[in-house]
Amino acid sequence: MARTDSFSQFDDLLPTEPSDPWTHSLGEAPRYDPDYLLLEQLLTIPVAEGAASESGKFANGIDAWIAQEFRRSGFRADEVWPRASRPRVLPRDIAVLMDKIPTQLRDELAKRLPTIPSVAPVDARILGQAYPKQVDVVIARWDRGPELLVSTKAQLSSFGKNLPNRFEESYGDASNLRGRYPLASVGYFFVQRATIIDVEPEAFERSVDMVRKLRHRGDVNGYTTTALLLVDWITEIDNQLSVVTRPELVPDDIRPDRFFIEMIDHLLAVTPVSYHVEVRQRRERRQLPLPDNGDSS
Repeated sequence: MARTDSFSQFDDLLPTEPSDPWTHSLGEAPRYDPDYLLLEQLLTIPVAEGAASESGKFANGIDAWIAQEFRRSGFRADEVWPRASRPRVLPRDIAVLMDKIPTQLRDELAKRLPTIPSVAPVDARILGQAYPKQVDVVIARWDRGPELLVSTKAQLSSFGKNLPNRFEESYGDASNLRGRYPLASVGYFFVQRATIIDVEPEAFERSVDMVRKLRHRGDVNGYTTTALLLVDWITEIDNQLSVVTRPELVPDDIRPDRFFIEMIDHLLAVTPVSYHVEVRQRRERRQLPLPDNGDSS
């Protein structure tokens, strides 16, 4: 069994103690500051390798970043998939067990887990209302079911040509997932190359409209929230390619900062106050006099 997987190239860039993303004070409207520098570093890896067109590698960088953002928000390291180390998908109850058993047994189990795909797969496949769906970023527990599901898509060229297929596929996935899990936060995160504004401005306007229309309108036929982010890459003085993010080119209502606020707020709104206490404390900028009933450790 290989000692690496498709996410391993990003592992060294993910901080083990993520910073707090919330920048507001107590009583103020929430403000969220995504770590765009980290995303640029992650996406520079496949771009510098000339692998940007290999959507799997580029998309994995996006997935690793979004998962890290939820860890920054206060969700526990083991409950956000993909995890920051192998195995990428691991039920938290198994992670808790590994913390409790003797070191020798824990080390042996850690070696074996990645070789058992049924227990610790690389990808999370979630059963929807009509069909199973590979979901890119997940927060789930056996006693709660899926709480947060994010589908990511990247489009780096042929914008107008491929946009209708993106819309049709994504709308169907939203209905499939929210039909089975109507209380879950189900999000759609779309990344395009910023060249779209110059080479296909009409496609950019259609992209903005599509991302907005993918949101639900009071039923289960749409995502809880959606986001669009433009990125590009430049050639540095040493001839190395470097990715830059351009959130300022996207309307405020579909920027990543609004996406994270709305995804987290929805999850907290449909969960008892004694669950996800650390997330609530960071979000509300105050200490809560509550034990975390969701902490089974």
